[in-house]
This record gives sequence, C-alpha cells and structure tokens, in this order.
Amino acid sequence: MSLMINLLPWRDARRERRARQFYLLLLGMLLVGGALGWGAAHYYQVRLEAQQQRNAHIRQQTQRLEEDISRVHEYRDRVDQLNQQLSLFRSLRDERVQTVRLFNAIAGSVESGVIYRQIAREGNTVRVTARAGTDRQVSAQLRRIGETPALEEPEFSRVESATEDAVSGRRFRFVVEQSQLKSTGDAVSEDSEGDADGDAMEP
Repeated sequence: MSLMINLLPWRDARRERRARQFYLLLLGMLLVGGALGWGAAHYYQVRLEAQQQRNAHIRQQTQRLEEDISRVHEYRDRVDQLNQQLSLFRSLRDERVQTVRLFNAIAGSVESGVIYRQIAREGNTVRVTARAGTDRQVSAQLRRIGETPALEEPEFSRVESATEDAVSGRRFRFVVEQSQLKSTGDAVSEDSEGDADGDAMEP
C-alpha cells in the first residue's frame, strides 16, 4: 500500500510568499530611489538658487562699478575742459601782458624827434614804420630799441626821404622781436609796473 502526499498547497503558499517579498523589495527600492532622487533634486535646487543669488550680487556690483567708471569719465571730461579753459585763460593773460610790455617798451624807447606812424604785431614779431627828422635820429632810435629789455635787436629794413606838412624828414621801417616772459611772476610784476608807467604817462 503506497502513501500519496499532495504538495501543491505548500508550493502555492511558498510562491505567494516569495511574490510578496519581491513586491515589498521592489516597493522599498522604489521608495529609496524616489527619496534619493528628491534629495538630489533638492540639493541641486539649493545650489542653483545660491548661484543665482551670487550672479545677482555680481550683476549689482558690476552695475555699480560701471556707474563709478562712468562718473570717473565725466570727472575726467570736466577736468579736461577746466584745463583747456585754464590754458586759454593763461594764453589770454600772457597775451595781454606781452601787449602791455610791448607798448610800454615802445613808448619808453621813442627818441626825441621820432614819430611812430604804424605798428603791426604778428606773434612776437613787431613791424614799425616811423618818421624822423635826421639820419642821426634814426640811428639813435634803433639803438634805443636794441637797449630795451623787452625787445631784441632791431632789423633795419628801409629808410627814405619823406615830406609831411611841408617838413622834410626821413621815413624808416624796422622789424624787432619781442622777448618772451621768463615766468608768470615776472609777467605779473612787469604787468603791474607797466600799468604804473602807463598811469604815470597820463597827463
């Protein structure tokens, strides 16, 4: 007599138990994977926000720097304009001082009997047309011009006979260079002296 044992129920129970274990393991892996994914996404999101904040700070600082650079350029332009205006002012002042020195020098160097008819100035070059009674007065006038500190040695160009108002005389022309100012202080001093001399010459 043989003994028959039915193993099907036991095998079905073991199969179901293994299936439940597999699904539980799969669910656990999915949960772990989801948690890791969320953690990574959150980490990179925090890093991204921090980088965006740094970028915003850098842009803000760059904008401020550009504004500062723009103001520096404006200040430089203003300084250049002021330097140009100052240079023009100095040029005008020096020109005025040179003109005053020239007229004072010419007025103080006139020889007795000599009359200046025309004075023309181009830069530092002065061209003079004058009238004298004799050749001796012409020579004396040129010598006095050469002895004037504000003028260089004159270059005599022409002399000719001339009669004005029934009075005969000599008309002559010469060219002379005006000496340059040594310094601004000298210019101001000579300007003041020139003004004083000019006042003294007034009747």
